[in-house]
Amino acid sequence: MELGILIPIMGIIMGVSIPITAIKLRHREKIEQMRLAAAGNRDSGQTARQDARIDELQDRVAVLERIVTDGGYDLAHKIEALRDERPIRQRSIERELEEKI
Repeated sequence: MELGILIPIMGIIMGVSIPITAIKLRHREKIEQMRLAAAGNRDSGQTARQDARIDELQDRVAVLERIVTDGGYDLAHKIEALRDERPIRQRSIERELEEKI
């Protein structure tokens, strides 16, 4: 073939292949953006679950703090009462004596 015919054919091929390449690149960029957005959504969903769990645990700790620091709550006294092997009647008499003093 003559070189004169190849030049227009090469021009046509280049004219078609450049836009196709640009379309492919844009498509790949969009796919990558969608992947990043999906990964970001998963991370934010996981973060939201973790935040909710942390809030729940903070509420539970606050309740425990209220129980332990409550003036009427005498943890040491209750533990000792469980350890005490004396008869209930004798313990109640001793407590009444302590309260009177």
